[in-house]
Amino acid sequence: MPNIRTLAGDTLIYGLSTILTRMLNYLMVPYLTRVMTTGEYGVVTDLYSLIPFALVVLTLGFESGYFRFAGRAVDEKEKNKIFVTLWVMVIAVASLFGGLVSLFIGQISSGLGYGDTPELIYLTAFIIIFDVVTAMPFARLREQRRRLTYVGIRLTSVVVNLALCFVFYSLQGRTGAEWVLWANFVASVVSLVLLVPTVWGIAWCGDDAILRRVTVYSLPLLISGIAGTAGEFIDRQMIKWLMPPQIAMSELGIYGATTKLAVIMVLFTSMYRLAAEPFFLAKFAKGDFERQTKLAMRLYIAVAVLIFAGVMIFKPLIMQIVGINFREGEHLLPILMAANALAGVVLNLSWWYKQQGRTWMAIAITGTGLVVAVVLNIALVPRLGYEGAAWARLACEVAMVIVSFYLMSRNAGSEFKESTL
Repeated sequence: MPNIRTLAGDTLIYGLSTILTRMLNYLMVPYLTRVMTTGEYGVVTDLYSLIPFALVVLTLGFESGYFRFAGRAVDEKEKNKIFVTLWVMVIAVASLFGGLVSLFIGQISSGLGYGDTPELIYLTAFIIIFDVVTAMPFARLREQRRRLTYVGIRLTSVVVNLALCFVFYSLQGRTGAEWVLWANFVASVVSLVLLVPTVWGIAWCGDDAILRRVTVYSLPLLISGIAGTAGEFIDRQMIKWLMPPQIAMSELGIYGATTKLAVIMVLFTSMYRLAAEPFFLAKFAKGDFERQTKLAMRLYIAVAVLIFAGVMIFKPLIMQIVGINFREGEHLLPILMAANALAGVVLNLSWWYKQQGRTWMAIAITGTGLVVAVVLNIALVPRLGYEGAAWARLACEVAMVIVSFYLMSRNAGSEFKESTL
C-alpha cells in the first residue's frame, strides 16, 4: 500500500534529478538573454508557449488515464496491453498532426505571424511530434518507478540541448531564434532513441475495450487540460497580439525571461507532480487516501511558502541571471511566483476527483480559469502591458483554487469536507 513516505522518497529522487536537469536548462536563460535581442527572445517565448498547448491536445489526456488503469491492472501483461493500446493511439494522432502541418504550412505560418519564416513553424511542429511520441514511454517509466532511467534520459536530452545552443551561437556565431529550435529538435530525437530499449520486446497487442474505457476517463482531462494550458500560456499570446506591433516581441521577450526566473516554484511543483501523479492515482483504501492527500497538501504549502520567501529575499541577486536589457521585469517576479505556487494547490485539489473517476469536474475548474485569464488579459494588457498579463495569470490561478475547493467541499466524501489545509 502506498504511503506518504513513498511519495516523499519519490519526490526527493525526482526532485534532485529535476533540480539538476533544470539547472542545466536554466543556464540557457542567462546565456540566451545575452546572445539574443529582446525581440529574438520574444520569438522563442512565443513559439514555446504553443508547445505545451499542443502536447496537451495530442497526448489526449492519456498519461493520467494510464496511471489510473495501470495502477489497477492485475499483472504486468495487462499493464503492457494498456500501454501499447494508448501509445499506438497517441502515435497515430501525432502522425496526423504532422501531415496536417505539412499540408497547411503556409496558412498556419501566416496565421501565427510567421509567414516569412515558415521553417520556424516546421521546427516547432517536429519538436511537438517527437515530444508527443515519447510522452507515453516516459509515463510508463514513472509508473514502473524506473526513476534512474527516466532521469538519465531527461538529463541527457537537456545536456544535448544546451551543448548545441552553445555550438550554434558561440562557436558558429549564429543569430536568430531558429537555432534554439534546432537544438531542441535534436535533443527530442535523442530522447526517443534512448527510450527505444525501454519498450523493446513488448507484445504489440491493443484492446479496443481498454481504449474506450481510458478515453471516457481521459476525455474530460483532455478538455480541462486544453483550457488549463490555454489559461496558463495565453498571456504570451495576448502580449503578442494586444501590444503595439513595434514593441510586442520585445515586451514578450522581457516577460518570457521573467517567467523563466519564476521557474524555481515550477521546479518544485514539477518534481512533486512527477511523484504524486502515479502515487495518488494508484489503488487506495478510502480513508487512507483522504489522510494522505491532506498531509501532502500541508507539506506542499509549507515548502512553497519557504521557496517564495527565499526568492523574495534574494530577488536582486536572482535578477542578475538575465541580461541587463531583460531586468526591467523584476517587479513581476513575486506575482508570477505566487501564481506558480497556486498552480500546485490546484494540482493537489485534483487528486480526489481523478481517483474517483469524476474527471468532468476538471472542465469546470480550468474553464473558469481560462475565462478569467482571457477577460483580464484583454482588459489589462493594452493598459498595463506585460504587468497586466502577470496579474491576469495570478487571478486565473486564484479562481481555479476557489472553484476546486468549492467542488471538493460539495462533492467529496465526508472526511474531505474538513479543511484540507
